[in-house]
Amino acid sequence: MTEALKIDRLTKQFGLKTAVDNVSFIAKKGEVLGFLGPNGAGKSTTMKMVVGFLSPTSGTASVCGHDIIRNPLEVKRTVGYLPEGAPAYPDMTPYGFLKFIASIRGFRGSEKTDRVEHVINITRIEDVARQPIETLSKGYKRRVGLAQSLIHDPAVLILDEPTDGLDPNQKQVVRELIKSMASEKCIVISTHILEEVDAVCTRAMIIASGKVVADGSPEELKSQSGAGDLDEVFRKVTNNA
Repeated sequence: MTEALKIDRLTKQFGLKTAVDNVSFIAKKGEVLGFLGPNGAGKSTTMKMVVGFLSPTSGTASVCGHDIIRNPLEVKRTVGYLPEGAPAYPDMTPYGFLKFIASIRGFRGSEKTDRVEHVINITRIEDVARQPIETLSKGYKRRVGLAQSLIHDPAVLILDEPTDGLDPNQKQVVRELIKSMASEKCIVISTHILEEVDAVCTRAMIIASGKVVADGSPEELKSQSGAGDLDEVFRKVTNNA
């Protein structure tokens, strides 16, 4: 598998608080990495540094060989990002918003239209594509956010709580979509929902108090801990962190 994401001693401090503490790992094309941890563990902060929303205090990361500090624009061209909360312009429709995002990404004419229609179809938001985003349910807003992260067919996809607010049927749609893309991308899912990891991830990494405390396939983590399920693994390693 090809190295797609490399995080090297990444650290972020907010005043006296260290939110991310010397984190290093490599993720490859074909991996679906579940980045797990309790609220406040440093998951979202790590992902925000990778995509350029935050500057690291020290350390760095690279996406498909592009350094986040030296080549931030190349990183943004290569990565797709679904942030927590899936912010969007509330008075736009999903169709208009996605056309806007496609334009920002540099697409024009029929290619722009084709890409917008493609992501609308695969995220199954056709029924609400012409409604104002402010009128949509939380689940549909989340899927609009997912659609914008896919519009440029990124090599690396970073999803922060991708199924937050979705009902069981919607969760299944998103999980099937992730599985369908898994062989061609490096996908990182930041989540505190252990069910998500069992459902779609090939690898699980647990972060607590800003440090990586466990890393392996879901099956390996269960075996190494002597626990029968990820809930027990999670409790053990986070309590000991």
